[in-house]
Amino acid sequence: MGSPTSSDVTESRLFTKAFVALAVADLAYFTSAGMLILLTPLFARGPLGADPIGVGIAIGAFSVTALALRPLSGRESDRRGRRPLLVVGAALAAAAILAHAVTTDLAVLVVLRLVLGVAEAIFFVAGFAMLADLAPKGREGEALSFNSLALYLGVAFGPSLGELLLDVGGFPIAWIGAAGLALVAAFLSLGLPETGRQSDLHAGPAAFIHRAVAWPAAGLFTGVAAMAGFLAFVAIYGDEDLAMSGSGPVLLVFGLIVVGCRIAFAKLPDRVPPFRLASAALALIAVGMAVTGLVTTVPGLFAGAALMAVGVAFVTPAFFAAIMSRVHPSERGAASGTVSIFLDLAFGGGPVVLSLIVDAASIPTAFLLGALIPAVGAVFTGFAALRRRVIANA
Repeated sequence: MGSPTSSDVTESRLFTKAFVALAVADLAYFTSAGMLILLTPLFARGPLGADPIGVGIAIGAFSVTALALRPLSGRESDRRGRRPLLVVGAALAAAAILAHAVTTDLAVLVVLRLVLGVAEAIFFVAGFAMLADLAPKGREGEALSFNSLALYLGVAFGPSLGELLLDVGGFPIAWIGAAGLALVAAFLSLGLPETGRQSDLHAGPAAFIHRAVAWPAAGLFTGVAAMAGFLAFVAIYGDEDLAMSGSGPVLLVFGLIVVGCRIAFAKLPDRVPPFRLASAALALIAVGMAVTGLVTTVPGLFAGAALMAVGVAFVTPAFFAAIMSRVHPSERGAASGTVSIFLDLAFGGGPVVLSLIVDAASIPTAFLLGALIPAVGAVFTGFAALRRRVIANA
């Protein structure tokens, strides 16, 4: 296996020019993606006149190509380097979004959503791998804690920006704004250093799936699936079961705790054995979901959401630190592709599993039983942490 040109060589400082540039590129890209969260269903339902099934197909088409192409994106980022894929992914997203301005048919929108899935697979996996390349050794968890704020802020403020542009100039202006942000991400990516490219052109075939990180990625899956399921039903639960005037305050508390913990305790995932921290984070997510399911009151919802948020704040940085410490720099693309597959399955599978329980019983029951998912992950991750500790002391 060839060695990367600069993947193994990182500066001791975390906040380098390249690290900040990658974060800003991520912020631009994910703000654009956040705008589409609001704009796409409104566009499909309004100007295109799609029924609910059509809207669902248009939205879901994105995930089909994103999930299918993540392994290929990971392999190619190990072969060609991260920067070319970041540029191509963001530029492709900009072109596909701009094409929405001349779209008058639902079938064309579905095709564009498929293209956007390709763009997201390319950009996200390459960015994930480059983040590991740029992080100083032993500070991978801290790097993800700070970098992930770009995604959270983008998804948080993107819909509001989309709504503002929609009010100002309708869909054409909104599409131009979203495409412009994706194009900004492409230009910023052009200035990033080249990392990850194998110098040995005769290296063996790169892996699509990195087997060594599959089981830690499965542990991460349990936490993200629980979070996705919780967020899918918390608004309905607050409005219908608890007669709240709105679940916005709950989601605000959840988001503020996640962001606050990732900033205040950014170094924790690198100072505590990562699997031990990951196990504790999964346990907190499980306890939070169980509290929400057992204490069926407004305070119970806030308390459960707060406990879950603390767990969510640490679970991804902890697993990221554990995973990236297990792989050679030239394999970070394949590792990132493998991890992102589990993330896709978690974001899609968590709500589906809980919806089946809700249909058969109730939302509190779904929260209570859903807590078993991260609980199982916590147990197995805890055993992994104990095993590594025993081996280290042997």
